[in-house]
Amino acid sequence: MACWSVFDVAGKRQALLEIDEKASAQDFWDNRQRSQDLMRQASHLRSEVERYDEISQRVSDAIELAEMGDESLVGELESETQRLSELVDRLEFITMLSGEYDREGAILAIHAGTGGIDAMDWAAMLERMYLRWAETRDFKVDIIDRSEGDEAGLKSVTMAITGSWTYGYLRSERGVHRLVRLSPFDSAHRRHTSFALVEVWPDVQDEVEIEINPNDLTIETFRAGGAGGQHVQKNETAVRITHNPSGLVVSCQNERSLTQNRESALRVLRARLAQIEQERLATEKAELKGEYVDANFGNQIRSYVLHPYQMVKDHRTDHETANTSAVLDGQLDEFMEAFLRSAG
Repeated sequence: MACWSVFDVAGKRQALLEIDEKASAQDFWDNRQRSQDLMRQASHLRSEVERYDEISQRVSDAIELAEMGDESLVGELESETQRLSELVDRLEFITMLSGEYDREGAILAIHAGTGGIDAMDWAAMLERMYLRWAETRDFKVDIIDRSEGDEAGLKSVTMAITGSWTYGYLRSERGVHRLVRLSPFDSAHRRHTSFALVEVWPDVQDEVEIEINPNDLTIETFRAGGAGGQHVQKNETAVRITHNPSGLVVSCQNERSLTQNRESALRVLRARLAQIEQERLATEKAELKGEYVDANFGNQIRSYVLHPYQMVKDHRTDHETANTSAVLDGQLDEFMEAFLRSAG
């Protein structure tokens, strides 16, 4: 079908053939890192081509049914046409996810900001929002580190979200999120403004070569504990790792053993270093163009207003909706896609 040219299906098939040809060589696995990268690339390409082929076949079947002229099939054809239109729109959008790490999973962290107890409660609301978003997509979520608030909500949480194009979508969420509402923690029930910071890094794990010199790390252990110091473990299983060259500090206390927490902390560190490298390259590119933009996390990206009116608005794209409950229940795709379309 000619319409598939926008998705470069022919190019993907050719790339698959070339990888298969390389994989048949006797020395293919001599360079294990390179061979694993190629096989992972082949898996992504094969999945995309199979998806295109499936939709193409459904389009052909629908056309064949329409040409039969059977009026009893009109309702079924209309429904199938709508479903196919949505699938094609989705595939067209995926073509914009062309960043180096867009296919990877993501490490997402939420930190309560200005606003006291309300800010900690807001951080917990954001945690639920992203968990619901991941759940609707059948993505896997692992909580790496979680620090509960002293009275309500949470101080911070770090989670790994695994699924196709996870980082590609979630990179749109990086920045400060602002909540305006009548505070449930204020006895006078006054309106409060709270802030939370959302950070997102690609979960590169061992799939992308990020070298970490063990001599550059300072590793500390401590006892993991729950809210308000409850449920403190007798053994030191929690880990805090400082990457001395960059000054990055990561911690993990959610796993049962010291080894597991250390591996999870290194996973987050690797993701953060990959993000720093990506931002460095992007900055160099922007400076060459004469268009340097300060991309610090202090910039407010989205407001969630629950009083005196209902509105969620993204300040980068002006995309907005009055259905605040749907957004807080994880319906974020419209905001993510609006950002990615504007960025593309």
